[in-house]
Amino acid sequence: MKKLLVCCTAFLSLWIQPFFAQKAVVERIIEIGHQDNQATHQLDILTNRFGGRPIGSDAYENAAEWMIHEYKKWGLDAQLEEAGELSVGFNRGPWFGKLLSHDHGMTLHFATPSYTSGTKGVQRGHVLMEPRTDQEFERIKLKLKGAWVLISGTNNGWPIDRTAQADSIRQAIKQENKEIDQKNAELRKRNREKGENNKMIPYKEFPALYYHEMVEAGALGFIQSSEVPIRALYDRKMIDSMTFDNLPEVPDIKLDRHQFDIIAQMVKERREDFLLEFDIRNHFKLGPIKYHNVVASIRGSKYPDEQVIVCGHLDAFDTGTGGIDCGTGIAPMMEAARMLALSGAKPKRTILFIAFAGEEFGLLGSKAYCKKHQQELPKIVNVFNRDGGPEPPVGIAVSQAMYDDFVKITQPIQKIRADIPFKVTVRPPRKLPKVAGGTDSEVFATYGVPTYGFTTKDVKGYNFNYGEIWHTERDLFTKNIPEYLEHTATVTAITALGVANLDKPLPREGVYEEN
Repeated sequence: MKKLLVCCTAFLSLWIQPFFAQKAVVERIIEIGHQDNQATHQLDILTNRFGGRPIGSDAYENAAEWMIHEYKKWGLDAQLEEAGELSVGFNRGPWFGKLLSHDHGMTLHFATPSYTSGTKGVQRGHVLMEPRTDQEFERIKLKLKGAWVLISGTNNGWPIDRTAQADSIRQAIKQENKEIDQKNAELRKRNREKGENNKMIPYKEFPALYYHEMVEAGALGFIQSSEVPIRALYDRKMIDSMTFDNLPEVPDIKLDRHQFDIIAQMVKERREDFLLEFDIRNHFKLGPIKYHNVVASIRGSKYPDEQVIVCGHLDAFDTGTGGIDCGTGIAPMMEAARMLALSGAKPKRTILFIAFAGEEFGLLGSKAYCKKHQQELPKIVNVFNRDGGPEPPVGIAVSQAMYDDFVKITQPIQKIRADIPFKVTVRPPRKLPKVAGGTDSEVFATYGVPTYGFTTKDVKGYNFNYGEIWHTERDLFTKNIPEYLEHTATVTAITALGVANLDKPLPREGVYEEN
């Protein structure tokens, strides 16, 4: 009997020890979250020391190196993993512009897409409206030298299309406008000779219709109307074929539409004499430029081949600083890693922390990662991807088969903040996507990997509007909500650890619809 009691005591000891160790680790994570939460600090460094981070930029490479430094300082294994390369790189400096007139001046509010040209120092010139016909082009041809040209269309974030396909469209529209010119001439004749009141047929428009001709004639650059906040992306159509031999030659300016309308009126209706002055410091790097994913890990103690992934994308457009997209994904991920390291967590499964490259350029980093690690994908338990606003997690919707596990895993979260409740709900199976879109986790989904992420909500009413900052000049550190960001880090650490410590991996049944 005594021998049996000793055996039972030993068994209970082996069972209870990991249970209490796990509980102690979670309590330590919560304590760090309350007393020493560094999520906002991580975001500050990421956005205000490095700034906007398109792949191919010094800012991206510097931020990646910093992340490696921090992870290793906390005791994690960390490495840069090559994800691809660009034929040229791009660095953005400051930009300035103003209107100069005899009776008033104006500081100009504008931006330029990444991978477009800067000015050649401070450049000052007069303003013209772009031509729509051969006749109009010939009339202003000599005046184009040293001119800023107002072009048609409204900015959608992309630069002027310089592709061969766009040139083909330009040629077709020029021909259409030539025919419209002939028809309008006939209509004017009929109005004059027969007393008719025929309206003129409007010309077809295409932004920078005479782009190459105007550049050759000496135009300083092109200016297009933009809604505010100004959205500025990158030269998506030329990026893969861009080299130092075919770089854009003149600036592509997206100007606040209110100012654009004033300037257009001064040119078209009032025919005033005035100048615009720009100093745009966009610079290119000789390639090829390699870009990398940042991969850090806490190795699993029992099932090291099984993985829980926490991720976001490191790259960000550079008219802002990526404070939201995707700073509010990277910063709490880093802080969750730090919390787990400081808490002494020993997860049964490996937890990976991945900052993907080139999400904004077409999910490039996650695609490269999945291709390289394809044999590991069946053992990924879940991918927790965060790529949105600063709102905190208020729940998670999972398959019916995972529901009980997530209820147990997230119980400690209920005790952190009563004003930010957390609820687990059931989500029906979804279709397995054939093509990835939207965000990095969707690449994993095409391989059948579970990608359940947190549902979020502005529970306290900070009036955050994601559409206001998405890919615009307002994507800044100041749009962050510190208490939300810090809570996100704590919730992420607890949930990732809980999934990693399950006795069995989360079941995949019911995640995707059966074929």
